[in-house]
Amino acid sequence: MISIGIIILAYLLGSIPSGLIAGKARGIDIRQHGSGNLGATNTFRVLGVKAGIIVTLVDILKGTLATLLPFLLHQTDETHALVAGLAAVVGHMFPIFASFKGGKAVATSGGVLLGYVPLMFLVIVVVFLISLYITKYVSFSSIIAALTAFLYAIVFGGGDIPLIIVATLLAGFVIYRHRANIVRIKNKTEPKIKWL
Repeated sequence: MISIGIIILAYLLGSIPSGLIAGKARGIDIRQHGSGNLGATNTFRVLGVKAGIIVTLVDILKGTLATLLPFLLHQTDETHALVAGLAAVVGHMFPIFASFKGGKAVATSGGVLLGYVPLMFLVIVVVFLISLYITKYVSFSSIIAALTAFLYAIVFGGGDIPLIIVATLLAGFVIYRHRANIVRIKNKTEPKIKWL
């Protein structure tokens, strides 16, 4: 049994367009600049490092809070934590508060895993940062992190089937949302970061 109320609340949490809010606070609609995406990467590109870090943290916490909702509301028997987290990721990608055009699911997916398996989250962050340092591609590093989450769930997940399923879905979301970036990387037209 799934609590519809928790799923809706988790989706609404995920739908909070932190990048859009950060931009509007400075009189900028980031949808009209850079890649036009509402995620943290475009926020870094358009608004700078400080705003990018804040948006990244907020997007992570959206996923974490949504994942913890069943525990906080004492409804773990009705709704699995990862189902609530998945709803937040869907909200982040298709936010009702921003015409259903959101981010690429990376930070919020990480937040879901932080709320469910903190060690897994730390491993993914380390892999992401190492990849980013070497390649300077945020998109490529995001995909590598997503695949790491998938492999971690299978190898170290202890047979946690919901974790394996959700990690697979999250990795699929991240890769699918970065399909244009993959083409640009192949064509060597994908922009690299300059601050690391």
